[in-house]
Amino acid sequence: MAEDTWNSLDGHAEVVVQAGRIGEIHQHFHGAEASGRPVPCQLPPALARFENRHDERERITRAVEGHPVHGGPLVVALTGIGGIGKTALGFHMARGLTDRYPDGVLYVDLDDLRRDGVVEVSDAVGELLTGMGVTPDWLEKSQGGRKKQLWSRTKGKRLIVVVDNARLGTEVNELLPSSDLSLVIVTSQAALYDLDGRAAVEVPVGPLGVDDAVRLLGHLVDDPRLAAEPEAVVDLARGCGGLPAALQVAGQWVRKYRRRSLSRLVAELTAELHGKGIPMVEAVWDAAYAALPPEAARLYRLLPQLPGPGVTKSVAAALLGRAPLLAEDALEELESAGLLEGLTEGWRMHSLLRGHADRRARQEDPDGAERAGARRSLITWIRRQAARADLVAAGSRMTFAEVPDSAGTDVPDVDFPGKPEALRWLDAQRHILYGCVRSAFEDGLYEDAWALCEPLWTHFLDHQHYADIMDAFRTGVAAADRAEYLPAMVRMRCQLARPLWEQRLYEEAAEHLRHALNASDALGESDPERKLRASTVEFRGLLKAETGDWTGAAADFEASKAVHAEIGNEYGVLLQTYLLGKTALRSGQHQEAVVPLREAFEMARLQKRERMTARTAFELGRALRLSGRPEEARPLVGAALDGARRRGSRTDEVRVLEELADLADAFGETRTAEAHRTAARRIATECGGVAPEGQSS
Repeated sequence: MAEDTWNSLDGHAEVVVQAGRIGEIHQHFHGAEASGRPVPCQLPPALARFENRHDERERITRAVEGHPVHGGPLVVALTGIGGIGKTALGFHMARGLTDRYPDGVLYVDLDDLRRDGVVEVSDAVGELLTGMGVTPDWLEKSQGGRKKQLWSRTKGKRLIVVVDNARLGTEVNELLPSSDLSLVIVTSQAALYDLDGRAAVEVPVGPLGVDDAVRLLGHLVDDPRLAAEPEAVVDLARGCGGLPAALQVAGQWVRKYRRRSLSRLVAELTAELHGKGIPMVEAVWDAAYAALPPEAARLYRLLPQLPGPGVTKSVAAALLGRAPLLAEDALEELESAGLLEGLTEGWRMHSLLRGHADRRARQEDPDGAERAGARRSLITWIRRQAARADLVAAGSRMTFAEVPDSAGTDVPDVDFPGKPEALRWLDAQRHILYGCVRSAFEDGLYEDAWALCEPLWTHFLDHQHYADIMDAFRTGVAAADRAEYLPAMVRMRCQLARPLWEQRLYEEAAEHLRHALNASDALGESDPERKLRASTVEFRGLLKAETGDWTGAAADFEASKAVHAEIGNEYGVLLQTYLLGKTALRSGQHQEAVVPLREAFEMARLQKRERMTARTAFELGRALRLSGRPEEARPLVGAALDGARRRGSRTDEVRVLEELADLADAFGETRTAEAHRTAARRIATECGGVAPEGQSS
């Protein structure tokens, strides 16, 4: 694809893959702030040429130059139908304004975060914070907390924020930076009337004019026929309706038939319009599709079954049920035809072409058998890879689904050399994973639906995408119920409860745990079933602790600990002992917390669990300090600091530094205490977290 066509594709061609993550815009960093942090620039490389849009560009420039200080961030809303070039224009303007906004460019596509038409705002804010370098460990859990983080991180900044595919002004309001010096570029198909009290400028983006469309075709097709048959070129440009996505396919189609006159090709398209009533835009896509080899045509029909617009070679192979080399050939045929956009590590289908591909699929596969088979093939493959990645990333843990067999398929397994690669794969494929949960349930593949939730639990622990995880596990609960598989019915409800209570949906969390506990009564007496029952009681205890019911929480942890002791699960005993000590400490029973925390610390050392050794040492040190025994506490907290640094856990390091500061205060070492607090504050600021309580950022 020629570089000068980028303007024509509503920015979709500019989206590339980072670490294999399809659909996520390429992120790189440039420059440096005074603090030494890199400056985010979520923009693709500059284009060789950007044609037209002169009036729109001039209007945006005037708005930027005339924006008053203290008027809030400037919001420029680019409105127009899909495929018209809004995102490309937004990117082009952002790139040209980076000198005026030196603190970086952020990007979020709200359609990637939309579920049943609704965007989970906390996830969208999380995307922006991640773009600013805030790691998952430092993201606040609540929507309110994340908004405050965003306000804190953007205070006084000269930033550009590009918000793609907004439908409501209220969605945008929640994503605005706090700085009056920032610019927000929003793309939307309709006017946003509810940008309350914002300095907003609407810039309609219409179809390309005939002259601009002809120039775009000239860039796409270096062919003497265009100069020899100017009237045919104009007819073709008009027939594409000024839609760049149609012009891109038309250009590739013309290139394919170099021996035919342009007039003949246009006449064939016009005949479709007059004879069958098919608009020329649709006829252009039909003609490109008709020229595809059979396997490429089949892949084109199947791509709309893929959750999200991006596709890799392996995922395409899974859809086709073919070897990756055959899938790669089909993908390259689609790219050559202009029906797919080639990315750094994959391909992407424009939303307009996705609609056309779906229409062709319904025409040629009226009973849906071909599409259902492709979905099943994809779900089986993605489930197997996710389960394998989960095993590498999280090790042996409580799961109930078997890993699907790879026999009978030509699609090879993904290679996971170690935990980092496995975690990266889970994150890169998260949109497909979450989408496959829903697809499996809708197709009646209930075991697949709940089984896919098991590896998503591992992903959630590192990446709190709350809308995704709650939607997936609600579906997992329903799937387990339909499958009538008791362990999954219990486990899915327990795991759903955690994100619910973390979002303060306490009543719904409690209701799921009540159902889980009732269902667990019907479990058998095998060790795995008793372990699941004990885990369910632990989840209830965690919810009680979250809501301040310390006595109830302690009773549940004691009950769970007893079961783990009976079945000989040493780690289960360690964990419940730790939770008992931590609960006593949180409830103000400092002296009572010392005994269980000391027991947990010794057990962690004997079991050679480095992370739990550091955690128990930290909590035991706090309990000792608060009990008036700081001399005993200091070596334990010092060891916890060494452990945090060894593991590279900055969040743990900050907590331990704060505790060391409190210990220094207990010894009257004011300067040492301030040094520890300064170090904690510096780390929190670097990582994008909220400054430690009582400290300014």
